[in-house]
Amino acid sequence: MVIKKGILNKLYIVVVLMALFFVVIIFRIFELQYIDGDKYRKLSLAKTHKNDTIFANRGNVYAADGNLLATSMSKFTIRMDVMSVKSTVFERNIRALSESLSDLLGKSADYYQRKLRDARKRKNRYLLIARNIGYNDYAKMKQFPIFKLGVYRGGFIAEQQTVRVHPIGKIAERTIGYDDYRGGAGIEGAFAEYMQGENGWRLKQKIAKGQWKPINDVNEKEPIDGHDVITTIDVNVQDIAHHALLKQMHHFEAEHGCAVVMEVKTGKIKAIANLGRTSKGTYYEKRNYAVWESHEPGSTFKLASLMAALEDKVADTSTVVDCEKGKIYINDRKVEDSKIGGYGKISLGRVFEVSSNVGIVKTIQKHYDKKPKKFVDRIKSFGLDQQTGVKIKGEGKPLIRNPQDKKSWSPIALEWMAWGYGISLTPLQTLAFYNAVANNGKLVKPYFVKELRVGNKVDKRFGTEVVKEKIASQTTLNKVRKVMENTVKKGTAKNIYSSNFSMAGKTGTAKKYIPRHKNSQGKMVGGYYSNSKYVASFAGFFPADKPKYSCIVVIHEPKKEKGYYGAQVAAPVFKEIAQKIYTTTPVDNQSVTDTISYAKIDKDYDEYYLKLKKYKTIMPRVVGMSGMDAVSLLENMGLKVKFTGMGKVVEQSVQNGIKVSKGATIYLRLS
Repeated sequence: MVIKKGILNKLYIVVVLMALFFVVIIFRIFELQYIDGDKYRKLSLAKTHKNDTIFANRGNVYAADGNLLATSMSKFTIRMDVMSVKSTVFERNIRALSESLSDLLGKSADYYQRKLRDARKRKNRYLLIARNIGYNDYAKMKQFPIFKLGVYRGGFIAEQQTVRVHPIGKIAERTIGYDDYRGGAGIEGAFAEYMQGENGWRLKQKIAKGQWKPINDVNEKEPIDGHDVITTIDVNVQDIAHHALLKQMHHFEAEHGCAVVMEVKTGKIKAIANLGRTSKGTYYEKRNYAVWESHEPGSTFKLASLMAALEDKVADTSTVVDCEKGKIYINDRKVEDSKIGGYGKISLGRVFEVSSNVGIVKTIQKHYDKKPKKFVDRIKSFGLDQQTGVKIKGEGKPLIRNPQDKKSWSPIALEWMAWGYGISLTPLQTLAFYNAVANNGKLVKPYFVKELRVGNKVDKRFGTEVVKEKIASQTTLNKVRKVMENTVKKGTAKNIYSSNFSMAGKTGTAKKYIPRHKNSQGKMVGGYYSNSKYVASFAGFFPADKPKYSCIVVIHEPKKEKGYYGAQVAAPVFKEIAQKIYTTTPVDNQSVTDTISYAKIDKDYDEYYLKLKKYKTIMPRVVGMSGMDAVSLLENMGLKVKFTGMGKVVEQSVQNGIKVSKGATIYLRLS
């Protein structure tokens, strides 16, 4: 009886435990279904569903005439996990893989075989094979021996990224700019927020073998492409300015330089070239010197000094100035003319034309020595103490010293300012001033971008912005424009005079200031003006009587033995730019007089640009590019493409640099 009772007790315990177990199960089911149901449904959904990002297309950058300046293209970096490949597969196929890589990438098959074997010895699971290859080459490499086995058995790793390319090459590269890990520079950096667009997304569901398929027929959020930026750059003028500057930089072995062409009436920048020298003696768009670099302008500033004297009516272009024997001393500091023996007594207008340092310094000293603030205030009234306010980041700040600031103002500050020393301006700031003189006194803001577009729809327009309606009286403007024309006819720039078209401007030659620094022996050396390093410049406009373009050329540190004066180094670049713009179509030789009409040149110019309007594209060089990249690039430019073969482009039916109309068919032969 006792035994039976014990068995029953144990049975009761088991039943109770089982009941409790079922209660826990039921509670857990209730908890999962109703209390934590949403949480676990979300976890389940996360493992079987995902939001796949659809990246927006970054906007393109276009020239004023529709030529493509910058666009996005896909590039691939190929790596290899050599340890994921079986030893038998590796040994059986390594030679074939090496030969395939050699055929595609150029180095010897032995090189790639050694590289792969070394990587396997070091157990490298992320070996770099190639960077920045196009889609065509990527597709070919996927089919190479070993690689065709995929990621897990063939170790093939492909990383895709979008890169920006410039179809016209290195021309204006720094102004077009970039917006990436290096920061934001040029137009791309300034308009990044407009160009990047908004990414979209699409809901996908996981299916067999780790693949994902869209759930719906449409995207949950459509990507919004970035704005296209339409610049004011004219590719033809840009090409002229770039090569004219490059040729002169090479000849004089200069350190760096820039050239800018601006439309007088509007302020549109039609061309901007910035070239810096490498250690190998070649040149590339190193920095945007025209916008960024503030430096002492030298004699190009004499225009401001002359205008101040004329505006304040303390002197006239006919006022006689005694330049003596070309050398004077102010507080034991020498002011000297380039002409040995000096110019003697000449008019103030002639002082400007021959760029007499002595003449301009004596004039400003005579009339402003006791009231330097009056001179500085007049200079500021020309807008020379203000930045231009261009959208491009990094514009240099002008420096115009204040006579009331005793720390920066010295006993010779006024006289040195008269001939362009002790102050600083960027080339673009100087050009804006010269442009105002050409524009009958109207100071306009330079600008690089005229429109933002989405597709063919204009979203935002930028136009001419007037900073000041009149920087000087018309009488003063007429007088200085005349002496600027005479500077080219019979002054320091007479070497660029042409009887076929007129130009007006001013040469500049300045010794370069070397700041305080440590010498090769490690000793601190105080700042000084170099006798071997110069800045040569020329600023002006053309034609002289009805200006259409203003232009500045600044070249730093030309080789002294070859020449360093503005007339020798910078002025010929100005002339070549002016000449090529106005003589692209042949014109008859004409004699130039004070009353010459430029109707013939104007007519030829208008006919030339009417022809250009028929074209929308300049053919880029695509030889050497992968077929996929070349096709993508050309189709983005509105061209039709037909090709034969596969691989890289070895031949294009239209030579690069040739103008073609949108919709034209381009034939490519691939290797």
